[in-house]
Amino acid sequence: MRVGRRSAVIAGVAILIGGGLAACSSGRSGAEAAAEEFAEAWQAGNLDGPAYLDHSGEEAQEWYNEIVDKVSGEVSQISVGEITIDDASAEARLDVSWDLGAGGQWEYESTLDLRQQGDDWRIALDVGAIHPDLVDGERLRTQTASAQRGEIVDLDGEPIVAARPVVVVGVQPSAVTDAVALADVLGAALAADGVDTGDLPDRIASADPESFVEVVTLREERYREIRDQIYEQPGTVFREETMELAPTREFARAFLGSAGPVTEEIMEDNPGRYRVGDIVGLSGLQRTLDERLRGTEGVTVLIDGTERELYSSEPVAGDTITLTLDAEVQNAADRALAAEPRLSALVAVRISDGNVLAVAGGPDGGYGDVALHGRVPPGSTFKMVSALALLEQGSVDIDQPVACPATIEVEGYTIKNAFPEPLGEVPFREDFARSCNTAFVALAPELGTDGLTRAAADLGIGGDWGVGIDVFTGSVPHTETASAQAASAFGQGETTVSPMTMAAATAGVAAGKWKQPRLVVEPDQPAVTEELGEPLDQEAVDGLHTMMREVVTDGTATRLAEVPGEPVHGKTGTAEYGTEDPPRSHSWFVGWQGDVALASFVEDGGDAGGPATAAAERFLRDLNEDD
Repeated sequence: MRVGRRSAVIAGVAILIGGGLAACSSGRSGAEAAAEEFAEAWQAGNLDGPAYLDHSGEEAQEWYNEIVDKVSGEVSQISVGEITIDDASAEARLDVSWDLGAGGQWEYESTLDLRQQGDDWRIALDVGAIHPDLVDGERLRTQTASAQRGEIVDLDGEPIVAARPVVVVGVQPSAVTDAVALADVLGAALAADGVDTGDLPDRIASADPESFVEVVTLREERYREIRDQIYEQPGTVFREETMELAPTREFARAFLGSAGPVTEEIMEDNPGRYRVGDIVGLSGLQRTLDERLRGTEGVTVLIDGTERELYSSEPVAGDTITLTLDAEVQNAADRALAAEPRLSALVAVRISDGNVLAVAGGPDGGYGDVALHGRVPPGSTFKMVSALALLEQGSVDIDQPVACPATIEVEGYTIKNAFPEPLGEVPFREDFARSCNTAFVALAPELGTDGLTRAAADLGIGGDWGVGIDVFTGSVPHTETASAQAASAFGQGETTVSPMTMAAATAGVAAGKWKQPRLVVEPDQPAVTEELGEPLDQEAVDGLHTMMREVVTDGTATRLAEVPGEPVHGKTGTAEYGTEDPPRSHSWFVGWQGDVALASFVEDGGDAGGPATAAAERFLRDLNEDD
């Protein structure tokens, strides 16, 4: 890299010094002007303008480029200090500052030699002007020392992401006897890892015969599983390395993301910030908090070909990031989604302190982190919020009969239930347990234009959370029309949430007071967060608890009734989306057992009692087995 070659600045300097400020001056003022010309030209990276004693401007530029070509920094400031004149000679002190990026500022003094020829002062080029320790023929170079990437740990300080052994599976083209056969064998062995080896024969043919053609990087334990299938294949080569990895491949995969060698795309988006080979966050938390995790690299400036150091800064390790994730709970959440082929998420929150215990995604650990950033309708799980609002304002009580017809008309729209038969006049608790849309639509006018918005806010929905990382906390707009009120009452219309939104809201219902969730924390933060929410109406909360228990014992989530351990409370949901007829729908479940609240979501999962509830059952059974 040639230092300071900034074309926009060069053009401006050329205009400034091209008029020859030094050419018509004599004495001290002439020496000062010549020195200032040189300082400005050097700072701009263009030495082609000043007047030199024995060099042309082009020669001066080439001379300078050779000296600094191996310096990975940029001159940021050159200023002229004291000038000493002795007859027709002068020396000007230069105060030099280099910006070495994360390696800091390299500052020193050098001396510029000048000679007077008639009325003109000219620059006598000498390497001492670039740095006083240089002699003719010597060059500068920098070398960097990578910083230790910061750890990601749990509240006990145990590593979540740590350096773990991996094996890089590759091919040496010169040793391959049959590229097509090799690709077939590797493809079969690595199919479960999502590796497509279809282009491997072409890659082998176009590579240098002695090169290493990478196929895949595997965790050591995964490599051992398939070693016998691939190790003896002609041409296979294996490298043992370490990578910063979570305990398992699926462990909070979408949330945590990954770190690895910087990509060409990231370098293009951040010009001058990274070098080839830098380890950076590529996705998820690793990418979002990359600045904190990367630390500060060390930089040493040396005289090339020697060990003489002119400047050195030590690398500073990245920050330690502390998460509230609990390994046991996270593993159970990951296993609960392992069998689900559709996009899915499961978030678990500890009710007593708001700690987020698990952020899981599926399939295969998840993609795009729908758990924290999904924006989807909550469907009938939102009846938890609607019912709380109705109970708090006294519009209904849990034993009050509320009709559940098969359909109901609102402003020309026909709204129906997930089940075809009407329930008739039944207690509100049964409407809730059976998830009767029409009953909630009939009650929707009681909530007014902002009743749901206010009730949702009491449960943190749509709020400004401080969990240490961006999350979508939900949106519940005011409803100005009867049809909008009707749709919002059972989680449709413009209401959108993420699984994180609903897990935290459910924890608030369970506790009777919403708490600020915690996920990314500093080591010195207290274990229990400040309780930000106002206490909910206790009578309404008690009634809602009763109804959410009946969802499990007598309603749409009876598959959870026999889960071992404390009683399970919950609410199922189907969230319609799109314009198809009939519309497609997502599957939801929210609920709690003991001190753990959860929300599970399956994209395009269909009926309310289906895949999301099944995932919740697997999760809770897994936790109870560990107990």
